[in-house]
Order: sequence, then structure tokens, then C-alpha cells
Amino acid sequence: MIKGLYEAHLPVSNIEKSIEFYQNIGLELAYKGKKVTFFWIEKGRSWLGLWECEEAQLPYHPSIRHLAFYVENEDIKKAKTWLEKREINVKEKFGFSQEQQPLVLANNPHTHAAIYFQDPDDNSLEFISPLMLDNEEAFEMMELKDWFNNHI
Repeated sequence: MIKGLYEAHLPVSNIEKSIEFYQNIGLELAYKGKKVTFFWIEKGRSWLGLWECEEAQLPYHPSIRHLAFYVENEDIKKAKTWLEKREINVKEKFGFSQEQQPLVLANNPHTHAAIYFQDPDDNSLEFISPLMLDNEEAFEMMELKDWFNNHI
């Protein structure tokens, strides 16, 4: 099921300074937000999320307790069943219940399917699969089954 590490997250104290640093070492900017920015490590396969927070929060910021594993599109479709067979509960995320996952994230311009769960220490884990890169279509988050009904 797991093909690699899709994303890692780091807390940063100054998002603009960090953007400059990561561009300087050769990473391609994938998405820039007000307090969060993503860089491609390998386009379409792995990225780094940077989350701006107060320096006092740096040792405790939730971004340092999240990993996303890259999975193929065919595997994300069956990920919920795969997890349940291993007695791993899917977690509610972004207002979507366990039953509604996997879901499709509207991280314009990149579209991903994802499902969320936790390890025994409550670290946030995710299976994620890119659906479309450089997508210009705006949409709301939805269940993966609805995405495939509308895009296949």
C-alpha cells in the first residue's frame, strides 16, 4: 500500500524567511498561503508543509506530529477497508465523518485524495494520493466516491 513519504510538516517562525530559504535550496513552491506554504520535494510525489506559528509554540506545534504516506489512486480507494482490517480507526477530518472518507482536498491548484488516522501516540497519519496537478478548477472538499462520479 505505502509507496513513500508524501509529506512532512515543519513549524516555522517567519513564513517569508522560510520560503526564501527553501527556494534557495532548490525546492519548487507548490502553494503559498497566509500561514502555511507547501514546497514540492518531488513534484506530484512528495512535499514539505511549512506552518507559521509563534516561537513559543514551535516545540509543540501539531505540524511536527503529522506524516502523510504516498499511496497510488487504486490503493486510496480501498484504504478505509485496508485500515479497518488492521483495526485502525479512520478519524473525522475537516467535518467529514469516518464513513465519508477518503475525501478529496481542494488544495488548488493541486487536487489530492486523503484518509486520516492516528498511531498509538495520537500522531496524525494520512494516506494521500494526487488526483490532479496544476488544476484550475475550484471546488469544495468532497467524498472520493463523489469525485470519481464527476471526473471519470
